[in-house]
Amino acid sequence: MTDTGEHVEQLRLEIRRGIVVLAVLSLMDSASYGYNLIQRLAALGLDIEEGTLYPLLRRLEKQGLMQSEWDTTTSRPRKYYRISDTGQEVVTALRVEWQETVTVMQRILEQEHHE
Repeated sequence: MTDTGEHVEQLRLEIRRGIVVLAVLSLMDSASYGYNLIQRLAALGLDIEEGTLYPLLRRLEKQGLMQSEWDTTTSRPRKYYRISDTGQEVVTALRVEWQETVTVMQRILEQEHHE
C-alpha cells in the first residue's frame, strides 16, 4: 500500500471508530442479540466484526447505556441487548451532535471547492 493509501486507511478507521457507538445505539430501538445487530448494520452499509461488536456491547453495558438479558427458551441461548433510559438520553444528544458535525463538515468541504 502507498503512503497515501496507508494514511487514508488509518484515518478512515479513526473516523469509523467514532461512529460505531452512535450506529449501535441508534439501532437499539428494540432488544437485539449480537449477530442480528451485525446483520442489521451490514444491511445498512456498516460492516462490523464480531470481535469489535461484542466488546463494544459489553463496554456500553458497563457504562450503563445498555442492558442485557439471556433468553434460554430456545435450544440456543442468546443474550439480548437493549438500550437503557440513560443510553436513550445519550443517543438523542449524540444524534444532535452528529447532525451539527455533518452540517459543519459539509460547509468546510464545500468551501474547499469555492476558493
